[in-house]
Amino acid sequence: MRVLVIGSGGREHAIVRALAQDPAVTGLHAAPGNPGIAALADTAQVAASDPADIAALTRKLAADLVVIGPEAPLVAGAADAVRDLGVPCFGPGAAAAMIEGSKTFAKEIMAEAGIPTAAARTCVTAAEADAALEQFGPPYVVKDDGLAAGKGVLVTTDAEAARAHARSAAKVVIEEFLDGPEVSLFAVCDGSAAVPLIPAQDFKRAGDGDLGPNTGGMGAYTPLPWAPAGLTDEVMASVVQPAVDAMRRRGTASATRRPRLSWTGWRRRWAACCTQRPPATSLGWPRCAGGRARR
Repeated sequence: MRVLVIGSGGREHAIVRALAQDPAVTGLHAAPGNPGIAALADTAQVAASDPADIAALTRKLAADLVVIGPEAPLVAGAADAVRDLGVPCFGPGAAAAMIEGSKTFAKEIMAEAGIPTAAARTCVTAAEADAALEQFGPPYVVKDDGLAAGKGVLVTTDAEAARAHARSAAKVVIEEFLDGPEVSLFAVCDGSAAVPLIPAQDFKRAGDGDLGPNTGGMGAYTPLPWAPAGLTDEVMASVVQPAVDAMRRRGTASATRRPRLSWTGWRRRWAACCTQRPPATSLGWPRCAGGRARR
């Protein structure tokens, strides 16, 4: 089997490492890749957010499977373009990828599915943003609606900084502040059923004491020895499966008529129900939503 992996980050490096160990994989390619990936797979140049370019490379390499890691090409419809060639693709189509591509869309799905989440307002004007900031009060949580590589969130007690961030984007989601350790749980789904992976905890804010801006991720670890028993089962029952069901009802869980694999990632903020604090780390505590799911 010839496999093409799209992406250039650590996530794609991990995927390539695993595929390189699979005896069924006879040809391994990555685009654009990075120096670490290049040690394990043949690399090629591609416009990673251009579905047509990814489809053309898929055809050129005669790939039997394409794995798309980054969110941007998924939101742009790269998985749809690959499947239109008749090639299986691991990654959601554009309609399903909106769960990551728009925080407003994600909030709508959570509301429709009855998933607990922070109260929020979508704002497109300065007046709307000012009203939302006044409604929720400090600490202020302002999020770019679209993709921002994990850097589009500002959490601050400075009202002027919050207003400035809201004005820097065409659309933002402003929501109530929730506090607690963050747990990420990813699940693999096919549009109806979902299978969980292992929970992990990541750290986004730069600097000690979680006082700096959000980054794309400062580090992560798994397993979580402090996590409550049954955490995965609860998140699957109260967050992931309801979301998949809501998207299926909308017709967005299945983006094309062809069989495919896709993933849905959900973060479960856990504070109120934790009975044991995680071990202390030099990275400090991630500030996030206690006892609720939040995008």
